[in-house]
This record gives sequence, C-alpha cells and structure tokens, in this order.
Amino acid sequence: MDSRRDPDLCLALAARFHTEHPDTVVLLITDQPEALGLRAMRAGVTDLLAPGADLQEVNRALAEAKQQAEALAARHASTESQGPTGRVITVVASKGGVGKTTVMTNLAVALAQAVPNSTVIVDLDLQFGDVATALNLSPEHFLPDALQSVASGDTIALKTRLTLHESGLYVLPAPADPAAADGITSAQISQLLQVLTQEFPFVVVDTSPGLADHTLGALDHTTDPLLLTTLSVPALSGLRKIVDTLSVLQMFTERYHVVVNHADAADGVTLSDVEQTLGVLVGTAIPRSKGAPASINVGVPLMQSQTRDPLVRALASLANRLLPAGVQLDRRGRLRTKGKKS
Repeated sequence: MDSRRDPDLCLALAARFHTEHPDTVVLLITDQPEALGLRAMRAGVTDLLAPGADLQEVNRALAEAKQQAEALAARHASTESQGPTGRVITVVASKGGVGKTTVMTNLAVALAQAVPNSTVIVDLDLQFGDVATALNLSPEHFLPDALQSVASGDTIALKTRLTLHESGLYVLPAPADPAAADGITSAQISQLLQVLTQEFPFVVVDTSPGLADHTLGALDHTTDPLLLTTLSVPALSGLRKIVDTLSVLQMFTERYHVVVNHADAADGVTLSDVEQTLGVLVGTAIPRSKGAPASINVGVPLMQSQTRDPLVRALASLANRLLPAGVQLDRRGRLRTKGKKS
C-alpha cells in the first residue's frame, strides 16, 4: 500500500488485514519511515519501502513477504488440522444480575486449582466486563492485545498477554476501553478460542447478557454451554428463548449444564418450574451465599479461600463433572485425597 497520501488510513487498513485476514502480509510504501515505523509495526506491517526503491530491493521485499505469508498459512492450517483439544465452557444468561461473573470466576478458579496450568478465563463482556476486578487483578494486557498475537500466529506472544492469577488461573480481561469493543469481530473470537483450546484443557468464557454476536461466535466453539438463571420469571422466560434459539442454530450440545443461582424458592418459583419451562434438567442449584458479596468486594473468590459455603459446595460438584477421571474436589473445593471422604 502506498501511504504517502493518507498514512492513517493505510495503517488502519493494515491493522484490519492483520486481525481479520492473518495470512495476508502488508508492505507499506512511505517517505517517512522514522515517523511511521513503530506505528506500522503495531499495525502488523511486515516491511517499509521507500518510493524510490530500486527493482532489486522491491524483489527482495516481495520474496520475503511471500515466504512469510506461506509460513503463516502453513501454521494456521496446522492448527486447524489438529482440531480443538480443550473444553470450552461458555456461560449464557438472558439477564444481567444473575451472577454470571461470580459463578464463572469461581468455577475457573476451581478448575485451575485442581489441575495446574490448565485453565484460562476469557472475559467476553466486551464493554463492561469485570472479571479482572472480581479477581483483584490490575492487568497490563487486554483482549485486543491477545487478538493481535493470535492473528500473527504467535502463541508464545499470546501467553505473555495473559494475566496470571495467584490461584494458577490465566486471565484474558475485556478491553480497558469500552469503545474498543466495536472493533472486535466474532471471527476474531472464534480464532482466539481455537488457539486457546490447543493450549489449555479448560477455556472458561464469561459473556454479556443475551446472545450478542461475540457470544454466538464463542458458542460455535463451545463444548459445554452453561445456562445460568435465577428463580425469577423474567430471567427464566428469557433463558427459554435462548434455549430455543440455540436449538435452532444447532449450538445446544449434549454436554449442557443448567445452573440456577440464588436457588431459594421463597419467591414462588421452584426448580421444577425451571425444568418445565426450559424442557431440560437442572444440573446445579446454588443456594444464596452469605459470603459471596464480601468475596466479590475484596476480589478473592470463595473457591480460592476454600471455605465452607453453599456456593463452594455447589460449584465443586459442577467442577467435578468437568474434571478428568481421578481428579475430584471435596465440598470445600480442595483436592480429594484417595481413601478419604469429605
């Protein structure tokens, strides 16, 4: 691309090629290499060429670009041929306020503590995600940084963009700027999850309420949909519509998990009502937890503190259905020792 007339437009286009078409290699013609060099590198530009470059220099740049494009294509083809290996657990809820982030961060911590270096949580609530806050983290890198690494096929760089929690959980936070969500496509999310499943046995995905494009992109790679509701008529009615939609789209896998949070029937809705409305069985019921609000405020998930709490007991049981044979948690979220009962 010749950037002399409008360098900003060319760099923006180069960045889109870099993220949406990662096998494409971009060369930039510029008469101000020092001014554009760093910005061009961040946009994924491979090389800069002067307007007056001779034929030999142009041929050299094209030959190197061709070689790099072939290497990128081979790397992506190899990743696709291997197929996914990890399990992707994606939460879906019709309404906000049902405890998505609390449930998913605690579940992710449980899996991470049970199997070291096994679990990454991705915050796909792109505008208002607070997974990092719930885990008391101050990350240096966010989702857009990781998407750039994925587009370039650099899995080593991708891992450096993840934030490590003290429980051993890897965290990929939502964008720091809500406006950045507009530049993220469902295709990029699909590519990210495809790479993460090659690197981690468990990929836990928090989402925004409803069925946004990014959530549908994640569900396309999900092995274990986690359908979350409370015992309220609006939340339950909305989740029924989601179940119907996922069934039509053939995204409702056999390994679904229906989780009812704040499962107290005092308000007139029961677990039987949930099963009748959704047409599927409830797998996990989480009673109201007195310790959950305080744990959220201090950023220490209850599964991490391994305290006696109904939320810990319920999510330990859910985690046990996801963990490999021989690895089980007790009622306090601790690894169960053979021969001992909790």
